[in-house]
Amino acid sequence: MAARLTDKQKQKIVADYVQLGSYNATAKLHGVSLNTVKKVVQENAEIAQKCNQKKEQNTADILEYMESQRNDVCDFLGMAMEQLRNPEKLEKAKLQQIATTMAIVIDKYTGRSKDLKDQIEEVKIVDDFFE
Repeated sequence: MAARLTDKQKQKIVADYVQLGSYNATAKLHGVSLNTVKKVVQENAEIAQKCNQKKEQNTADILEYMESQRNDVCDFLGMAMEQLRNPEKLEKAKLQQIATTMAIVIDKYTGRSKDLKDQIEEVKIVDDFFE
């Protein structure tokens, strides 16, 4: 006979389901069946909704904070790029350091590490920035 889940375990399952957005992934994480996760989430729909609202609010708060720091970040990036263009520093740097730095800058600048939806959003943000 399977062990009963505690209220704390059920709450964790609901929170993880909201975060992961997948019954299957949540089931694997907790070592329970997919049907168990579905049942727990459905029985705690109100908690799931509150978790989802909190997740959305956290995302909005982070984006708002990032927007408030935009000028400082751009200033910092400008200073960092100046240092990367410094011929004396380039001469002292090892080839591996230069290659790693180039790869990081290219990946972040082009958004290669993100999915298409994020890239589209990034383009919109960059367009807004240069307007």
